[in-house]
Amino acid sequence: MEIFTPTEHIQAILKNLPHRPGCYLMKDDTGTIIYVGKAIDLRNRVRSYFDNNVIDPKTLRLREHIVDIEFIVLPSEIAALHTEYQLIQKHKPRYNIRLKDDKAYPYIVVRWQNDFPRVEMTRRMEQDGSRYFGPYTSAWAVRETLDALRRAFPFLTCDRDITGKDSRACIYYDIKLCNAPCIGVVNREEYRAGLQNLMDFLSGHSTGIIEVTRQKMMQASEDLNFERAAALRDQLQAMERIVQRQKVIFPVDVDQDVIAFAQEKNDACVQVMFIRGGRLIGRDYFLLEGAEDSNDSEVLRTFLMQYYEEAAFVPPEVLLAHEVEEAKLIEQWLRDKRGGKKVSITVPHRGNKHELIKIAHDNAQETLAMLKAQWASDTNKQTQAIDELQQALNLPNPPNRIECFDISTLQGTHTVASRVVFVKGVPRKNEYRKFNIRSVTEVLEPNDFASMREALTRRFQRYAEAMQNPILAPGKKDQDETWRLLPDLLIIDGGKGQLGIAVEVLKEFHLLDQVPVVGLAKQLEELFQPGQSLSVMLPRRSEALYMVQRVRDEAHRFAITANRTLRAKAGITSRLESIKGIGPAKRKALLKAFDRDIDAIKNASIDDLVKVPGITRQIAEIIKAEL
Repeated sequence: MEIFTPTEHIQAILKNLPHRPGCYLMKDDTGTIIYVGKAIDLRNRVRSYFDNNVIDPKTLRLREHIVDIEFIVLPSEIAALHTEYQLIQKHKPRYNIRLKDDKAYPYIVVRWQNDFPRVEMTRRMEQDGSRYFGPYTSAWAVRETLDALRRAFPFLTCDRDITGKDSRACIYYDIKLCNAPCIGVVNREEYRAGLQNLMDFLSGHSTGIIEVTRQKMMQASEDLNFERAAALRDQLQAMERIVQRQKVIFPVDVDQDVIAFAQEKNDACVQVMFIRGGRLIGRDYFLLEGAEDSNDSEVLRTFLMQYYEEAAFVPPEVLLAHEVEEAKLIEQWLRDKRGGKKVSITVPHRGNKHELIKIAHDNAQETLAMLKAQWASDTNKQTQAIDELQQALNLPNPPNRIECFDISTLQGTHTVASRVVFVKGVPRKNEYRKFNIRSVTEVLEPNDFASMREALTRRFQRYAEAMQNPILAPGKKDQDETWRLLPDLLIIDGGKGQLGIAVEVLKEFHLLDQVPVVGLAKQLEELFQPGQSLSVMLPRRSEALYMVQRVRDEAHRFAITANRTLRAKAGITSRLESIKGIGPAKRKALLKAFDRDIDAIKNASIDDLVKVPGITRQIAEIIKAEL
């Protein structure tokens, strides 16, 4: 067995780790955080990564890239669990398992903190006293559910100030979609009682509400109050239509989440089935990245942590397909999120619960197979686009690797060039690069040609330097490779003038015969090639045009984003520089302490500012006064 020896720097860190709970952040040679973990004992946990008995492939790969380790001591393992989640969300480390998309799922929210709560759709949950239900798979599903619920439980949608003394109600009262508290038809308590029923119904507890409504309808009919009976009948029918969509799982009133996952190579899909009041009210899937070479227990533990940190509701029971690491700790964490009520994590091996796990697992497998089929279909389109582009431009090789450059500037200041890379039609975002242009200083007449020349010169200068050193340095392979690989097609966002600059730069580096280059004119989306007077017009509905447009739009987006970031940093710097007593060192310390967020500095307390190295109480008071 090959003996792994950490660097002296790592050995010094390992010797001084405390026997305390906390989080650790592992970094590579570029300072990038590549893994975040948590431990009940930092010293024991972190040192285990460098044990020569380690056989886990993921750990073996990870430790080859670790050049520095930071740690945060925390008061408890629960605090470490929560902090681990926050750090993963912030840094998205390469070796951590993460939910693949960051889309905000829609929820139904009841603004319960108000006297007369509204019911709305939202994609953002806040700790403001509102009650949240979901997530739902689409905004369409939320709107459909709200339309049905409103017929059963009329509620406000207007922004009136409810006093009960308005002279008349709106049309929604006439069509029985609002019970008109504005004119006093119902008072505060009656209105909130109706919404409590709505929330109970959303929670899956529909049987009791339906039965009570049916009894009220029968009583109203016996009392000859036929108008009231008809209104209750309509509500009853609306509720029953919703319930009919839900499948009865248990004859008893139980709330559960059923979680299973399927994995194939680097792709992992988790399926969650929501059981409320014994009924299956919905299901959803989530894709994971970074799950390769991870065991089932680690995948489920990470998913539970990331999913329930943002979930609107935690059920009393969570059914899992596999045992999970630190199950008792996660149960304690979920109990805290559920307001102190018990939560149990169960791995059933027989009976109805085990059947539910099998159903969830089958759904996860089917979903993953469906998505892979879709991805394969997209791959076919990408292959078609590459073939069409090669033929249209008469390229010697298929343009499997495309690089595109764009320039973004604002009145000649903060000029930034972007380079995006597409490999086989798919964006390779870890190879995106931005170039802060240094040589162009004209404010009134920005020189995009000079900016493009500088960006391309710096790009191919790095190619030349990489080729002079054919042996890749350990830990720098990925960084060197992005410069070492020449594009099969270089796209310059601009017409003949920008193309001429690119040709000159390629000639300087003796690469014109190796790197095909085109200029993409914005107005008609025509492609210009060196030495040819006529442009190439790709067919309007061709896959090749769609791919070129995606590449160009991505370069434009990346350039604008980089330009905005540069301007924002400049704005922060100028505002701080204008404050008496703040020099470069103090400004740098403030920006580092508050993540370059000027609003965070502005809103910080005097005590928080004083914690920054070099900031005295007197200077902190000046900062507060100035900002």
